[in-house]
Amino acid sequence: MVDLIMKDILGTPAILVGLFALIGLLVQRKNSGDVVSGTLKTVMGFVILNAGANVLVQSLGQFSSMFDEAFAVEGVIPNNEAIVALAQENFGTETAMIMLFGMIVNILLARFSPFKYIFLTGHHTMFMACLIAVILTTGGFSGASIIILGSIILGALMVLSPAMLQPFTRKVTGSDDFAVGHFGSIGYFVSAVVGKSVGKDSKSTEEIKVPKSLGFLRDTSVSVSLTMVILFFVVAGFAGPSFVETELSGGQNFLVFAFMQGLTFAAGVYIILAGVRMLLGEIVPAFKGIADKVVPNAKPALDAPAIFPFAGNAVIIGFLCSFIAGLISMLFLPLLGLSVIVPGLVPHFFTGAAAGVFGNATGGRRGAVFGSMANGIMISFLPALLLPVLGSLGFQGTTFGDADFGVVGIVLGNIIRLIESNLIVGLAILGLLVLLFLLGWKTKANDNKNDVNAA
Repeated sequence: MVDLIMKDILGTPAILVGLFALIGLLVQRKNSGDVVSGTLKTVMGFVILNAGANVLVQSLGQFSSMFDEAFAVEGVIPNNEAIVALAQENFGTETAMIMLFGMIVNILLARFSPFKYIFLTGHHTMFMACLIAVILTTGGFSGASIIILGSIILGALMVLSPAMLQPFTRKVTGSDDFAVGHFGSIGYFVSAVVGKSVGKDSKSTEEIKVPKSLGFLRDTSVSVSLTMVILFFVVAGFAGPSFVETELSGGQNFLVFAFMQGLTFAAGVYIILAGVRMLLGEIVPAFKGIADKVVPNAKPALDAPAIFPFAGNAVIIGFLCSFIAGLISMLFLPLLGLSVIVPGLVPHFFTGAAAGVFGNATGGRRGAVFGSMANGIMISFLPALLLPVLGSLGFQGTTFGDADFGVVGIVLGNIIRLIESNLIVGLAILGLLVLLFLLGWKTKANDNKNDVNAA
């Protein structure tokens, strides 16, 4: 039953978000037709988003194969799904229990603290629960202590992460309707700060002037298609026709295959944007019931692609610049005695694109470029620094990819390594979380004061 609830229900993002929409609509006492329609459309929006992500991943997988063949790259490839799958054999029970009670802690903190965020990105909740379980187990925790401490850490991160990013999220969306609930938030935060520092007087990526003859490039789908087709042509050329046609395309001409894969990528982006629009159209009104009754003023914290429609050009700029930064970082990692982190196209697309959107919001085009490059550097160096604290799980050829996993894992692992007593470790971690909450309280109070003065 625990396995069913944790993996098949709460571990399925579409069902988790649908459950919250259902609760919200029921609390609002909507009629049965609205409840059924709103719940199903919310789930459908997430399914569409996930379908687009799968299309993207399939296309990026082909790109990655050609890239590896072309440039003979060997190293650790960050992939959250892969590392969690490897960890489940030894840490499955701890992961499930930390995830369940962590979600309860999230709701309690949202109810009784100023941070009114309900983290709805279920798969990222599971990934972070797994990371915490691995670090605490490697550090000697077991039994009830690992569940209690792990749940408190996870629940706190589920409200602190969206809260940290919300001032910039408001700048991106122009409203306060939802937050970003994704454990790449530290990278997005850094991107926004970098954008603010370098982007004075820089125009938005969405204001790029295009000659009339190239007016078709204003269509995001067309510009994404052309960009990715060119990239696929270049990498396919370096990989060679024989490899592509023998190993990947099933005999199809390598240029035709590259062309179709570029269009497949663009189709994935289009599907994601359609799913996000449907999801936001249903979850925000439905969530009002939870906000009014269960957690007053609560905001849904949604997956990173929720902000993609607000700056389509920044999405592509962010992805490309983050990936370029990952390639450059790959050259420097061995010089510092660290494992080579091969740029994973999936983390660089999703987190790089989001970083580009945040960088653009605070610093325009320069912000999008340099902010997403800062993210690319972070998700190259942090996974390399994380490997030693993962114990035996750090020797599997893959690791956690997004920025928050690296920061949380490194901090948590080094606290445990430096302090031998588990009791003192627990108190130190709880003390750190209390400090973060106090700083957040003070910041929020200042924000509210500024809002009042502005009004």
